[in-house]
Amino acid sequence: MSDPSAPYQRLYINIDHVATIRQARRTDEPDPVAAATACEDAGADGITAHLREDRRHIQDDDVERLMSSTRTPFNLEIACTEEMLALVERLRPYQVTLVPEKRQEITTEGGLDLTHDPAALERAMARLRAAGVRSSLFIDPDVDAVARARDLGADAIELHTGSYAHHPDDTMQLTALAHAARFAKGLGLHVHAGHGLTVRNVGPVAAIPEIEELNIGHTIVSRAVFVGIAAAVVEMRAAMDHARSSLRT
Repeated sequence: MSDPSAPYQRLYINIDHVATIRQARRTDEPDPVAAATACEDAGADGITAHLREDRRHIQDDDVERLMSSTRTPFNLEIACTEEMLALVERLRPYQVTLVPEKRQEITTEGGLDLTHDPAALERAMARLRAAGVRSSLFIDPDVDAVARARDLGADAIELHTGSYAHHPDDTMQLTALAHAARFAKGLGLHVHAGHGLTVRNVGPVAAIPEIEELNIGHTIVSRAVFVGIAAAVVEMRAAMDHARSSLRT
């Protein structure tokens, strides 16, 4: 059913893999901060970066510079560790998304397990609130996880879209995302989504009315090799808007 009141959907660009290219040579280019500016100029609504414990791509200095240079909201992804929470309390980005992290993984493989040490997560949420930082939890599209996120005091959730991205023809994956998004919205949570989304598969996710924001990174950097980062952002924005327009017609 169409929804003429469906709100504008934000596009946050994750610039991690600009730093991945730089770190391959341990040089000063390409600069992820310059990439963030180019994305903002092209219409990105926000910038995301993941400061990993092993510093495989984004570095502390990148975060410091992003904090002082971004004109749009900055979303910092971190693991729930004392080191990272202390950094957040010092820098106070607009939003922090707590994500799972394994040293051996190539990329984030799934959502946070909110049943593992919930007390630590609850303390982290309290620290973010005290610092005036908006909080989000990166979780799988599961209603139990959504309910736990609400109980922990999160402001928002980010639904992991990796399973959908790997199996876009499996209707159950999209149904799970839509159901989790509706459930979360009903609980008063803000709903974001991301991981593995491309111009080819973003449409069905962008068309879920309750999803307010998409975090997209690797495909933007990959496409930028051929068309430039600004054009890659514009292409993604157009794909999202086209899908979103179906809610208003």
